[in-house]
Amino acid sequence: MSSGPGADSAPAPTTHDSPPAPERRNSMFSSLRIRNYRLFFLGQVVSNTGTWMQRIAQDWLVLSLTGSATAVGITTALQFLPMLLFGLYGGVLVDRLPKRPTLIATQSAMGLTGVALAALTLTGHVQVWHVYLAALAVGFATVLDNPARQSFVSEMVGPGQLQNAVSLNSANFQSARLVGPAVAGLMITGVGTGWAFLANGLSFVAPIAGLMLMRARELHVVERAPRGKGQLREGLRYVAGRPDLIWTIVLAGFVSTFGFNFPVFLSAFADDVFRAGAGSYSLFNTLMAVGSLAGALLAARRGTARMRVLIAGAVAFGAMEIVAAVAPSLWLFALLMVPIGMFGMTVNVTANSSIQMGTDPSMRGRVMALYMMVFMGGAPLGAPIAGWVTDAHGVRAGLASGGAVTAAAAVAVGLVLARMGGLRLSVGWCHGHPKVRFVPREREQLATAA
Repeated sequence: MSSGPGADSAPAPTTHDSPPAPERRNSMFSSLRIRNYRLFFLGQVVSNTGTWMQRIAQDWLVLSLTGSATAVGITTALQFLPMLLFGLYGGVLVDRLPKRPTLIATQSAMGLTGVALAALTLTGHVQVWHVYLAALAVGFATVLDNPARQSFVSEMVGPGQLQNAVSLNSANFQSARLVGPAVAGLMITGVGTGWAFLANGLSFVAPIAGLMLMRARELHVVERAPRGKGQLREGLRYVAGRPDLIWTIVLAGFVSTFGFNFPVFLSAFADDVFRAGAGSYSLFNTLMAVGSLAGALLAARRGTARMRVLIAGAVAFGAMEIVAAVAPSLWLFALLMVPIGMFGMTVNVTANSSIQMGTDPSMRGRVMALYMMVFMGGAPLGAPIAGWVTDAHGVRAGLASGGAVTAAAAVAVGLVLARMGGLRLSVGWCHGHPKVRFVPREREQLATAA
């Protein structure tokens, strides 16, 4: 994608079927050859595992203290509320601040929060408002940490390895999603929730050490935005003038709001449809994590972020949800979680990396903050809608409608971007197989004239 401003930066270049540039043909783990990114990646392996441990321990502790599922929901809401309210301002600050020191500060704050919660729990003084406060503190740290961490990736690896690094970050997170809850379960039953909080707090030593050991001279440092008035409006105007960015963010918002309501759907399928209990709910989530990991690794192997991959991935994601909604057996439904996780991660990684590569470095913090606000904010908005449809018409209708909206939004966004880029939809056959692609209208006109 073009990184220049203005509406002329339409997505036509990324939608063509031209082969990728030679320097972008990466191996699956090519960005790990870069020392600074390797330090960052290893630190995140430890920290992400600790984060998943704390999520499980935190929910269990709140449920133990209150016996209320509503209290668990309040805890989750408090952790995401600061990002929804102040995420754009966080992006403004990130564009002004040096990324590495900012990340050291935010990671330290989150680590100290985990240690404080561990101390309260292990001494028997913890109360539910302590957990609420800790969740809110982590949420405020995330306001800066999230856009800083997203935009710092490009400074570590440069534009040629950005797609690969973003994909490996997602694979890292999904691997921790498989390991962290299992370790947390063993620690909670074996020694108590307090030790899981302590493990999470200490896990932040790894990413902080990695950040401090990086070689500053090897970073692709970008010029920071000077302090000034109207920078938030400037960032919004920048996105509004870039159809490739705004429509990618819109599509990500639809996918997050209507397609990613799995806590609502999977628990209902486990209990109400298949009558299989908590074990099947855990199985669904595990298989989806396996699919997400596979999707992240495949994205790392592709090495480029193409708009057609984003659109096709979103259509396939919605279609798989519709198929899963009518699955007649538990095992077929469970197996469909793998492609659903894979296509969902394809959308996530492709949207993330295409926005980063298509954004001017001086604007990257603000644009990524807006993207994360839309993507993370979709679930709290979509969950009540999904719950209402499920209660009124059944969980199968709820999942199918979410998939249908996601697929329809992907098709609509694809057609809008194709029209802006001067493209048309071409359907044909190649070596006995159907081939659907966007081609320039000029190519059709020249062929007709010839």
